[in-house]
Amino acid sequence: IDDEFLARMNRVVVVAAGTAAFAAMTARYAFEKWTRVVFDVELAHEFRYRDPVIDENTLVISVSQSGETMDTLMATHYATEHGVKTLSICNTQGATIPRESDGVIYTHAGPEIAVASTKAFTSQITAIYLFALHVAKVRGTLSDEKISELLEDLSTMPDKAAETLAGLGRIPELAKWMADTRSVLYLGRHVGYPIALEGALKLKEVAYVNTEGFAAGELKHGSIALIEPGQPVFVIMPSPRNPLGLHAKVLSNIQEIRARGAHIIAIVEIGDVAVLPFVDEAITIPLASVYMQPILSVIPLQAFAMELSTARGLDVDQPRNLAKSVTVE
Repeated sequence: IDDEFLARMNRVVVVAAGTAAFAAMTARYAFEKWTRVVFDVELAHEFRYRDPVIDENTLVISVSQSGETMDTLMATHYATEHGVKTLSICNTQGATIPRESDGVIYTHAGPEIAVASTKAFTSQITAIYLFALHVAKVRGTLSDEKISELLEDLSTMPDKAAETLAGLGRIPELAKWMADTRSVLYLGRHVGYPIALEGALKLKEVAYVNTEGFAAGELKHGSIALIEPGQPVFVIMPSPRNPLGLHAKVLSNIQEIRARGAHIIAIVEIGDVAVLPFVDEAITIPLASVYMQPILSVIPLQAFAMELSTARGLDVDQPRNLAKSVTVE
């Protein structure tokens, strides 16, 4: 996929399913900010059945850990048949989807043995970020200095992820306390919203708990009816340094659900003391910029899903009814 096409493309459509779709939703905020190109995320199994509007200036990106996801493969075929350029983001070299795409970005995350995806999620976000920075350079939407700054920011994430993992000592105890829970809700806003969706999916997959992720701004539009005394709610807090002023808005959501008796577990950055009086548990992550924060905030949610599954005596690596690669429609 040459720079001439990247300079004139006016829309990106990602086709994916499950965790891969949530990774793309997470990366969308940065992609549009950095490139000023429309970035849509479509469920692959819905995409080709609604006669989507795509043309020669559209790039369809297929995101799949295995590269064999049948719905995503069929969506890729659909795009190709309609003369649209395709790019795949994949972890498995030589898989079908990258072989049938015009271009490929391999995530090189190494084999992911467990059925529930974790490191693939992080690597898919990272791959889209790196592609976005290349597009921004081609289109001139970011200066070379800004691109270098963002690459440096991204390069600090492995150490910060390790720091996050080292600070999760409270998670096993929390999981044991919640071992019999029947419902867990997740709230997030902006880049925290798809992280809430992914956190809910992880717990659903490996612990068989009824979960739901919400955009925090939707709370008053119906979902607050689910809040009752003792209801566990994970909240992904924006940084107090967030230039969009979202910290105060999500803190207000916390106060609303606390008043109705929710048991609130907040994912907060180090030093965010304003949240502490209003939550039952606070799990801290290192300081990170707005678009890097999701790479860290998902880690406690993944760890909690693993620990709750273990506390319930379940097989974390091989959940019931699931397969690592969905190769049928």
